[in-house]
Amino acid sequence: MNGLLRDGTSLRFSGTTTPALIRRLLGGGGQGQVYEVEFAGEAMALKWYFPSALARDPGLQERLKRCIRSADPNTSFLWPILVVDPTPECRHDLALPAAGFGYMMKLRPADYVAAVAHISGRISISLRQLLRACFHLAEAFHALHSKGLCYKDISLGNLFLDPATGRILICDNDNVDINGSPMGGVIGTPGFMAPEVLLGQSRPSTSSDLFSLAVLLFRLLTRHDPFLGRLELDIRCLDGPARRRLQGEDPVFIFDADDDRNRPDPMAHPAPLLTWPIYPRQLQRLLQQSLGAGARQPERRVYTGQWMKGLSRCLDQHALCPHCGQEVFPDPGEDSRCWDCGGDIAAVPRLVAPAGVVLAQPENALHPHHFDPLMAEAIDAPLGCIERHPHLPGVLGLRNLSQRSWTVELSSGESLTLEPSQRCNLALVSRLVTPLGSVAMLR
Repeated sequence: MNGLLRDGTSLRFSGTTTPALIRRLLGGGGQGQVYEVEFAGEAMALKWYFPSALARDPGLQERLKRCIRSADPNTSFLWPILVVDPTPECRHDLALPAAGFGYMMKLRPADYVAAVAHISGRISISLRQLLRACFHLAEAFHALHSKGLCYKDISLGNLFLDPATGRILICDNDNVDINGSPMGGVIGTPGFMAPEVLLGQSRPSTSSDLFSLAVLLFRLLTRHDPFLGRLELDIRCLDGPARRRLQGEDPVFIFDADDDRNRPDPMAHPAPLLTWPIYPRQLQRLLQQSLGAGARQPERRVYTGQWMKGLSRCLDQHALCPHCGQEVFPDPGEDSRCWDCGGDIAAVPRLVAPAGVVLAQPENALHPHHFDPLMAEAIDAPLGCIERHPHLPGVLGLRNLSQRSWTVELSSGESLTLEPSQRCNLALVSRLVTPLGSVAMLR
């Protein structure tokens, strides 16, 4: 790829005396190219626009400046930091177009990979970390929508994730606009756009974001398009009008609860038939609501807060099959079968808190929202975590990750104090009392 900006050159900008040294071209797309630069002694990313992109979107610079003034919704966004406009002398020296400009943002860490690499099977990520990534997606767009903003172009191409932690980064935030704005610019990516936007009946909004988010979540969880089923196989030429019909005029979710016309074909679409049964029924219902009824009735779409609650509950249900070691999500207190090996899974012991139930399995955690039904779900600051014993297989411990002491009531009737960072044998626990409330251990 040929770069608009040459490696090793310096860009001098209007309004600042600090130049940016172009280090290397990182990549590009339809709007422009992204470079690694050194600016004020720090490695940064610079997105530089093609003149054609600026001509299509005359309100882009003002939109960027408005985003910068509003600050990033949370740390999952590679948010614009500074709009940069080269000085006339710099444009002349480097033969730059008169209309070109760009913006600075943080440099994406090397641990984060494009989400498309997961869809194509080029990276390995556990179901736990995948669900964490989905939770962080819902959390990020919840923060964005809470600021009265919409993203307009939620898709795989704008998402990066860390397979080891489930953390995410959302790029291309120059699409972000005030919800309901009549301004032009990007309206979405084919395959992710809400039907009303695809058909030209509505501008992008938080409502269309909710549809696109559901599509993205489904694709991450199943590695498959939610509307690619038998109806597409009946079409000889999948051209523009055919896609318009399948994705806009008559969209039928492949797992629609009330319409089975577009079920996956076992030979052509094995991935969703394999992955769909993995997830708990409550998560399946959320997907059916947003992509089924929600495709035709925008008011039926699942809100970001509902996704956060549903995904956090899935994480609370995470367990390992005792026969094959596969990740499973049994309903609390019920016997089940492994989706992979078919083995019977007896009801898993669980921790019952005032506002949630957590299976007693390694890496599952207690969070503040488990004690307060009015508290928004958050998964990055657990109060306690279930851990394997470092030397005794099968023995689990509960570690106090909070800053305050807990009281642990043992099955023998004795009590002990569990100080911060200390751990106790979970099998001996009858009940624990934290400053936020009590938790009962059910077997």
